[in-house]
Amino acid sequence: MFFKLCFMFLAVGFVKGAILNRPPISRIVGGEDAADGSVPYQASLRSILGSHFCGGTIISERWVLTAAHCTVGQSKLTMKVVVGTNSLVRGGDTYRVEKIWVHEAYDPYNIVNDISLVKLAQDIKMGSKVQAIGLPENDTAGGADLVLTGWGRISYPGSLPDQLQTINLTALSVDECQQIYSHMASVMDSQVCSLTKEGEGACHGDSGGPLVEGDSVVGIVSWGIPCAKGFPDVYTRVYSFLDWITNITSDNVVVEN
Repeated sequence: MFFKLCFMFLAVGFVKGAILNRPPISRIVGGEDAADGSVPYQASLRSILGSHFCGGTIISERWVLTAAHCTVGQSKLTMKVVVGTNSLVRGGDTYRVEKIWVHEAYDPYNIVNDISLVKLAQDIKMGSKVQAIGLPENDTAGGADLVLTGWGRISYPGSLPDQLQTINLTALSVDECQQIYSHMASVMDSQVCSLTKEGEGACHGDSGGPLVEGDSVVGIVSWGIPCAKGFPDVYTRVYSFLDWITNITSDNVVVEN
């Protein structure tokens, strides 16, 4: 899905515009299988036929947070959401979609404002393996300890794993991230970057999934140079969109899909 993990770059990497066709991030490289029930806020966005194309984050009984590039072109008739399982082929609860909100300022060329909300047709049944995660009360600083989870590829090229993957990462400041990308792409204050070392990071299939700091989802997998080539992965900074999220989830707007 070019990967609908906002690793919206070509195989050579995520680069802006004509220089880099940033493809969505799809899968975690260098991670390990997540323990059963350890990521209860993780969601899988799937086609009607059951194919996983993006990750998502449960933020309340009715709402799933994901990336705009994951839902552009989708509708309530073309996708479903599965929660409560670490496997792509077994278990979990499936929910129909009621509405999709894509940020009105989403720019697919520069990959900014890459955020979307999915309202489910019924409340999620919470339990030990299904829980909402909180939104951040504070901004994420460089050096913060982060956790990324997803079903993205563990190598590139390669296939999606069955088991949910998890990896510990470290946040970079926007300035540090921009220096690394310098002549290739622009990194905005509304984005978070992570980088540990070459061989560890997001890949195709992780797009839209959660980047977590402590007990809050602070990032949404957006774009990067696939996969784990030693360049930072770039995420939508959830803290920058708190007002937008609150406005949508409180049903203060009406949008037709």
